[in-house]
Amino acid sequence: MNCYFLESTAFIRLFVQEPGTDVLVRLMESIEDNRKLIAASTPLEVYAAIRRRERSGGLSPENAAAALEILRIESARMVQEPLNPAVLEAARQALDRTTLRWPDALQLGAAIVARDMFQGTQIIFVSTSAAVLEAAKADGFTTLDPVHDPEPQPA
Repeated sequence: MNCYFLESTAFIRLFVQEPGTDVLVRLMESIEDNRKLIAASTPLEVYAAIRRRERSGGLSPENAAAALEILRIESARMVQEPLNPAVLEAARQALDRTTLRWPDALQLGAAIVARDMFQGTQIIFVSTSAAVLEAAKADGFTTLDPVHDPEPQPA
């Protein structure tokens, strides 16, 4: 059984139309909610991104409000990896071995802890960030980029 860990650059595509949105929506519609994983910080990160786009004029207030409502609903349906000491330590270790920024390392740390928790389940790491995907592959994850390669890529 596969589970999908959606890093924030992928997760936002469920609420704002961007390249890869259609691929990601089809994928999410095809799997059960209990097989969709996100870091507990991801909804806040995506919320902030939607608000930034609204303020810059990239999203109308109506579209931003609709995206935020869908974000609230979808976030509640997914399994959220809490930001606990294990996640923070995994993120710190990721910072030691990669050039990731701390929010990206936090995402990877949450995925690593989730993988340890769901032993025997393949966690597919979904992102649109080349740097984060590269780090996830180096940590042994099968990855999926809904923009450039919508089929999972083994580590």
